[in-house]
Amino acid sequence: MATDSQITDFLARQRLLLKKERDAEIERSSLLLSNCGPKLLEQKGLSLGGLGIVSINIGLGGKTLVELERPSAYHTNPAFPPHTFRPGDLARIEANVSANPVKKAKKVAEDTKGAQPEGVVYKVSDTRIVVAVDSSDTSSEDLDLPERCRVVKLANSVTYDRMEKALDQLEKRVSGPKDDKASNESIRLSQLLLGMVPRSEPQPVQDLRFFDESLNDSQKEAIKFCLEAPEVACIHGPPGTGKTHTLIELIRQLTSISSYNPKPLKLLVCGASNLSVDNILERLLALPPGEKGQKLKVTRIGHPARVMANEGILNSTLEVKATRTDQAALAKDVKNELEETLGILSGKGKGVKGKRPKGAERKKLWEEVKALRKEYRQREGGVVKSVLSESQVVLATCHSAGGRQLWNHDFDVLIIDEATQALEAVCWIPVFKAKKLILAGDPMQLPPTILSLNNEKKKKAKDSLAKSKTPKVSAAAKGKPSKPQPSQEADDIPEEETDSESDPSSAASDAEPSLQEVTAKLTLEPATSQKPSRAALIPPRTLETTLFDRLEKMYGSSIKRMLTIQYRYVHTIPKTPPLIWSSYYYSRMHSQICAFPSKTLYSSKLISDTSVKGHVLKDLANAHADTEDDEKEMLATPVVFFDTAGCEYYERSDGDGDEGSRCNENETTVVKNWVEKLVEVGLTPDQIAVITPPSELLSSLLRPLYGTALEIGSVDGMQGREKEAVIISLVRSNETREVGFLKEKRRLNVAMTRAKRHLCVVGDSSTVCHGGSYLKKWLAWLEANADVKYAGLE
Repeated sequence: MATDSQITDFLARQRLLLKKERDAEIERSSLLLSNCGPKLLEQKGLSLGGLGIVSINIGLGGKTLVELERPSAYHTNPAFPPHTFRPGDLARIEANVSANPVKKAKKVAEDTKGAQPEGVVYKVSDTRIVVAVDSSDTSSEDLDLPERCRVVKLANSVTYDRMEKALDQLEKRVSGPKDDKASNESIRLSQLLLGMVPRSEPQPVQDLRFFDESLNDSQKEAIKFCLEAPEVACIHGPPGTGKTHTLIELIRQLTSISSYNPKPLKLLVCGASNLSVDNILERLLALPPGEKGQKLKVTRIGHPARVMANEGILNSTLEVKATRTDQAALAKDVKNELEETLGILSGKGKGVKGKRPKGAERKKLWEEVKALRKEYRQREGGVVKSVLSESQVVLATCHSAGGRQLWNHDFDVLIIDEATQALEAVCWIPVFKAKKLILAGDPMQLPPTILSLNNEKKKKAKDSLAKSKTPKVSAAAKGKPSKPQPSQEADDIPEEETDSESDPSSAASDAEPSLQEVTAKLTLEPATSQKPSRAALIPPRTLETTLFDRLEKMYGSSIKRMLTIQYRYVHTIPKTPPLIWSSYYYSRMHSQICAFPSKTLYSSKLISDTSVKGHVLKDLANAHADTEDDEKEMLATPVVFFDTAGCEYYERSDGDGDEGSRCNENETTVVKNWVEKLVEVGLTPDQIAVITPPSELLSSLLRPLYGTALEIGSVDGMQGREKEAVIISLVRSNETREVGFLKEKRRLNVAMTRAKRHLCVVGDSSTVCHGGSYLKKWLAWLEANADVKYAGLE
């Protein structure tokens, strides 16, 4: 069991890592804001200038919604230039400054200091941006905004504040006096997650009847396991195994009355991203009615602008549902009066004619705004409480679960989707509201994105590069025997850049064999079996260690169940009786594409369904080939490898030279040619995806030919997605044999598992093979199993 000192060390380490991450984000933001002039800041997408106020309204929680656009008097085009503003970003509204004089910009900033409201980006469209300003966040109640404004993006501290507050609450809960507001079950869950108390024995579930009769055995086992677990359970869902579909069945089981569930439970469903939450919500809304003909009552916490542009999903948001209750009418009257007063103050109200009140009149109006806002929050609080009390399932991101709307709300079960992409600290925010926890995710896919860790890796990579370029005295000159060249090159790879310790399957050897040796006797051994259960609380090395990862290391494989059959859920058709419904699936990976990740990362347990394991491009209705050679080469081959070794297709810096800003002109040509061939044999651009580090060069070549239908993106953007054909451009080809992000096997795993029928890899094996044992095995597997082509350009 975890000791007091272990808990203290664990919390201290979490706080330290969070502080580093917060500092890294603030540093990135402040450096750009301080060193860039207004024009450059706008070019980098961190500001929008020359804006005018359209309206000032009131949103949920009494926040002031300031809507801005580009006035036609100053702009010929109302559309915003490219920018990075997204709902949820922290932003500041300040006086507009000209593009040239930096001194003038500083003077304006000093003159308006204290009158620059900060808020959260509420909504963004092509022509308008809405910033939600909380009156408590402004230095003055009076929002005296200038006629011409600009919006500047800031480092978002709200999420970090909530995570640090969650750690403080955790410390009090496990070490201080008991929290009177917390239930015994909730306190026990917190203690169990820290290894302070042992897990309870499973509670057997008898006569389990599944709503979906087409679930496979691994899905049924996972659901039964979660229902029987008294406190915590994990679902390991590799690519294409129907993880979300399994969660939908689990939600139905928990919210229905049965022999093992005497009363419907109240659920909080969270995710690491808005997309994951909306995906679950969309599936829940598509469910058929229950026995009494009633649909499941669900409510989505979050701004309507953040959720999918789907009418059903928007109607399920708390903001929309709050306007349809009986108590909403009184709150609406107060809101209208409040907005009318704000309109007068901003000079945008009816009959005001652009004139703003000043002096005593303005002060009096702001006193009215303050009183009206207080009354509105009280009335609105009753409306929100009414909506949430009637909901069986409440959905939110882990971060949003810490908002005002869910204060003093408790739940029977918390489900966190994409738990392997969420920081552990952000998961604790909703954990305090539940008695039981279910985590779902895949630790073999992308971990959370950590700025501070990436900065450290870049620094070490640069130091390593500098060392490699420094002239060295040869071993022979010193009279010492020289070491084999591969070993010297391996020593130049920074330790942090090798297989991550957070990766459970990491097993790099000290003396790594050459690519030829691995190819000669290729043995793809399954991942090592889970070590015996040991409830030891070990402080994380980095923030990449998620709650899912830590629980698996603490309690062993007994805390999770893995989904093993690869196919994806599409839609359901209700049958009679109402509780029985049938699912239809479309396939995921060809067995040959699936083989390598299954053997190396999933202990050979991941298999393709019999209906899909042999499907190739020629099985598509739109695929056709003029010759037998084209059919065999293009449509009947699941894996193709263009090896550019020896072609001198060297990479170059695309922009500022940072990681992820590399391009490879010759590889780009190979990719372009292969896309053309795929289209020639009948594939449509929307059936193809190209995965590569962000590159303007590749986009400039392919976009004019195929438009936005052809998806070109990074690994991060493709997680959770799939295409009939996927082309991976590895880009890295250099004399120093650096491979960058390719060393991260989880990132590579995501890239190679996006293809359903055809995977094409373009890369320099002579460079990539020096990225560690996993990359060597992958290249050896490609040499043995793929259709290997010489990538020389004719």
